[in-house]
Amino acid sequence: MKIFFVGFMGCGKTTWGRKLANRLEYDFIDLDKVFEEQVGTTITEYFTEHGQDAFRLLESKMLKETPYPENVVVSTGGGLPVFFDNMDWMNANGETLYIKLSPATLAERLDKGKTTRPLILGKHGDELVAFITEKLAERESFYEQATHIVDGITMTPDSLAELVNPSA
Repeated sequence: MKIFFVGFMGCGKTTWGRKLANRLEYDFIDLDKVFEEQVGTTITEYFTEHGQDAFRLLESKMLKETPYPENVVVSTGGGLPVFFDNMDWMNANGETLYIKLSPATLAERLDKGKTTRPLILGKHGDELVAFITEKLAERESFYEQATHIVDGITMTPDSLAELVNPSA
């Protein structure tokens, strides 16, 4: 089974994806890392040099052309479900899991984050919350097409495993 984690940046897709993969004894793939390895640069550098349109096109191609193991948990980029037919493709090729968090919680996590993300460079505090609120309003209808929607505060590895694989 393929399980694709979707949600806004900072919601924990990579962290929880790894935890679920370990719990189910599945492989784990972080598509952002796949992107960086294949392109040979960071997402931020690629985004800055080539722009968002080029990034989104290549990101979609990598989603659809990556050779996935039979049983895998995949962490996706926060914007990936919104572009092209990516959400439909993930739903047709596996199960999707949306980690839902409030804009305030996401802002708190992103403000403390150690990585630089191109869409939020220089944004902090109220400006960051406002940006996240606006972006979530644009993206939520895509995220909510997920097979499973989970509360990012109360979920556990066991509850995720039970959700996607009741016999786990």
